[in-house]
Amino acid sequence: MRTDEQLAEQLYADIIGLPHPVSRRHKPMSMQDRAAQFAPFAALKGFDEEIDRTTEEEMNENQ
Repeated sequence: MRTDEQLAEQLYADIIGLPHPVSRRHKPMSMQDRAAQFAPFAALKGFDEEIDRTTEEEMNENQ
């Protein structure tokens, strides 16, 4: 049985070991800008607040 690593090596054997491409057209992105691309975002604006409000109302009703 193959391990995941062995499978990856077989699938990507043609590109493993190639140098990392560097653009001549674009300067490297700053670490802060790069991190911002992967930062979490609120897909549903106000959703967390609505959940908190509903939970609080339900707790008040049950007392």
